[in-house]
Amino acid sequence: MSMTIGRRSALALGAAGLATPALAQPGYPNRPIRLYVPWGPGGTTDVQMRALCDAASRRAGQPVVVENKSGAGGILGAQSMLHDKPDGYTLGQMPVTVWRTPLMSSRPMWDPVNDFTYIIHLCGYLFGVVVRADAPWKTFPEFLEDAKRNPGKISYGTPGVGTSLHLTMERIAAERGIDWTHVPFRGFAENMNSLLGGQTDALADSSGWSQLVEDGKVRLLVTWGEERPRRFPQAPTLREVGIDIVSASPYGIAGPKGMDPAVVRRIHDIFKEALHDPAHLTVLDRFDMPVMYKGPEDYLAFVRQQVAEDRAMIEKLGLKMN
Repeated sequence: MSMTIGRRSALALGAAGLATPALAQPGYPNRPIRLYVPWGPGGTTDVQMRALCDAASRRAGQPVVVENKSGAGGILGAQSMLHDKPDGYTLGQMPVTVWRTPLMSSRPMWDPVNDFTYIIHLCGYLFGVVVRADAPWKTFPEFLEDAKRNPGKISYGTPGVGTSLHLTMERIAAERGIDWTHVPFRGFAENMNSLLGGQTDALADSSGWSQLVEDGKVRLLVTWGEERPRRFPQAPTLREVGIDIVSASPYGIAGPKGMDPAVVRRIHDIFKEALHDPAHLTVLDRFDMPVMYKGPEDYLAFVRQQVAEDRAMIEKLGLKMN
């Protein structure tokens, strides 16, 4: 399957710069820390990261302030960090699109392995596909069959181009011979509003849909984890409906290139404690998100491995942005 992403999805990228090495920061932190969350307010990641930052603030003795930078499939925070000082006072949540975007571009603006300082790997998502409660599809196989019978007529929304949601849906389409329309959104709220308003047929997103499923406003057709989620045992996994894919899109926190190792260790320790804070764990449990902790060295090794695997997948699917 060959697909030029620019045909259906627009992605604006700004110019990238190189950060300069940081000097040691005595008494770090001694002022507020800014943390980019590259998704809109109110979505799963935003809620989770705000709970994490609240817990981190208590341990750091300084505010850890979330700054939302939504749009462009989750890359805007990382893009901003290319220009920020590597002093430990600007950090960012790192979705997998940060690694994939350069791999899909003929003019990559950053090196996903070497242009950031990877600090701590945190957790993963529960992903799923939902439709309106009054939709005609009762199961995911029914949805796929209808999409195959009606090329180009079924649309689905995701948080953006190159996200795990987008790539997984296109992998499913390639495997089943489906031609459907991808509609990228700046965040979960826009995606869900489009679904409920009838502008799109399905939503592929993280578990911000949980409460709406429980309230009977949307129908959960399939989930993408290793096992059925505890809260939704009625929803089969992709593997159970005959699609051999597991996707959790794990993520963590990084900073600009060239950070002082002592500062990296301090930030790591603050967020490792915050990760296991009871209030934060309650939020993870609410969204069925697993803890997937890794320290700086293991996180960087994981990024290297994922970049290699994603490059092979992107080449196989023929995905490109320009």
